[in-house]
Amino acid sequence: MLFEHRGKRPEVDPSAWVAPTAVLCGEVRVAAGARVLWNAVLSAEDGRVELGERSVVMEHALVRGRAKTPALIADDVLIGPHAHVNGATVEQEAFIATGAALFPGARVGARAEVRIHGVVQVNSRLPDEGLVPIGWVAVGDPAEVLPPDRHDDIWAIQETLDFPGTVYGEPRGPDLMRRVMASQSAWFEAHRDDRAL
Repeated sequence: MLFEHRGKRPEVDPSAWVAPTAVLCGEVRVAAGARVLWNAVLSAEDGRVELGERSVVMEHALVRGRAKTPALIADDVLIGPHAHVNGATVEQEAFIATGAALFPGARVGARAEVRIHGVVQVNSRLPDEGLVPIGWVAVGDPAEVLPPDRHDDIWAIQETLDFPGTVYGEPRGPDLMRRVMASQSAWFEAHRDDRAL
């Protein structure tokens, strides 16, 4: 389904294919030969989503674009089932596996791989031909790739990347979630005015 959001409409190249149960919302561009499979969601909140030529977004994946961090997916990229690509840039020929998570400001280089349930943290950069093994975390710029059992080492880098400021525009503090959820609830209310196309 295609939805107009905040006055912006999806554009799909005639040679692309979008499954009838997929959702494209807002300023979403799907290039020639691209495929968006069943129940995938490409949502441009106040930014944009660009899906390159011959790229594929598989079942139940989410690709979200934001004003400061649009979702830019280059040519010949595979985004696996249940992957989460939120405000990230993915360069050509990269492989984003099942359940991988890419956070706002992240950049995955050309021909890089983020394997099953791998994570590229906020404002982190995985180089060309880089690799995040199954379940591991890439954090920092340039990214250090660490196993999940090294939480303290991951956090030492991640804390400096300002997740709440980057994602929600809010500083850390004891009332963070109350502030975040008040703004998120108001922000997502704009979907009440979406129009099915």
